[in-house]
Amino acid sequence: MATLDTLLPTALQARVRAQDGTWLVTGAAGFIGSNLVEALLGLGQAVVGLDNFATGHRRNLDEVERLVGPQAWSRFSFVEGDIRRLDDCRAACAGVRHVLHQAALGSVPRSVEDPLATHAANATGFLNMLVAARDAGVGSFTYAASSSTYGDEPSLPKVEDVIGRALSPYAVTKLLNEIYAEVFARCYGFKSIGLRYFNVFGRRQDPEGAYAAVIPQWIATMLRGDGVYINGDGETTRDFCHVANAVQANLLAALAPEEHRDRVYNVAVGQRTSLNQLFEGLVRQLASEGVDYAQSPVYRDFRAGDVRHSLADIQRAATRLGYAPTHTLAEGLDEAMPWYLEFIAGQTA
Repeated sequence: MATLDTLLPTALQARVRAQDGTWLVTGAAGFIGSNLVEALLGLGQAVVGLDNFATGHRRNLDEVERLVGPQAWSRFSFVEGDIRRLDDCRAACAGVRHVLHQAALGSVPRSVEDPLATHAANATGFLNMLVAARDAGVGSFTYAASSSTYGDEPSLPKVEDVIGRALSPYAVTKLLNEIYAEVFARCYGFKSIGLRYFNVFGRRQDPEGAYAAVIPQWIATMLRGDGVYINGDGETTRDFCHVANAVQANLLAALAPEEHRDRVYNVAVGQRTSLNQLFEGLVRQLASEGVDYAQSPVYRDFRAGDVRHSLADIQRAATRLGYAPTHTLAEGLDEAMPWYLEFIAGQTA
């Protein structure tokens, strides 16, 4: 398996290699966080990771260590801490140049079931990180925003300046992040960049648990030969974005000039796929790997808090950050599927 830095545009690789400061990745043991750690170490950077293992896994960091090798891994230091504690955030930010804030409690259904836990991690934790990073004088602060912020806004594609009403507690916390970031720029001159992710997928995205994302969950289900459930009629659409695209956007945002900060940017591909199309695509992808899945999906009620349709306008990120997605849904699945096959086989062995 190639390290993730090799999937990034060559010019961006060179820009990152030219950096001489330390990077902090919060949520380092999670899905996107561990991919950022892998890419940065592969590009010769010193990295601090912060995680409390609430949703991340030590196995993700173990895999990164194996992929990058001992020399690169020696540039990584880990802080086991919690963004809900300001002192932990301050400790992690000490001596750091770039902050990539990924730590959060994801999942719309989780937030509907437990809004207090979601608020504590995503709102209070975010404010703690802003305060700690501001006081540490970091050079850049990039954070994971969310397409859930668009809420019930019906227009497509989604444009950053037009949002609707929030449909879940999770969406409220992500909108609050953007408001706090804007206020910190206005009150303290501390400018940051928010990246509104659209359904990111790829290696190390956990396929297990009640809140697993649709792509890894369905792949695991199909490999076990179990039935796939689709919420609603299957015509709900999403703009699926491979993790290499999300990593690219984070690195571009961290290195963006001052005039392009204090904004939010969509991070996606700009292509819409229905859940029915996704199901059919996964069946074909698995068949190409020698796995036949002959069952039809089972349809059930729509899920509370879910956005019906999602498609991103990525022009702002392209124009101001230089963002150009390298992986479509199909190309991303080609890259990620071997990891899932290996991971699921290891889980069932």
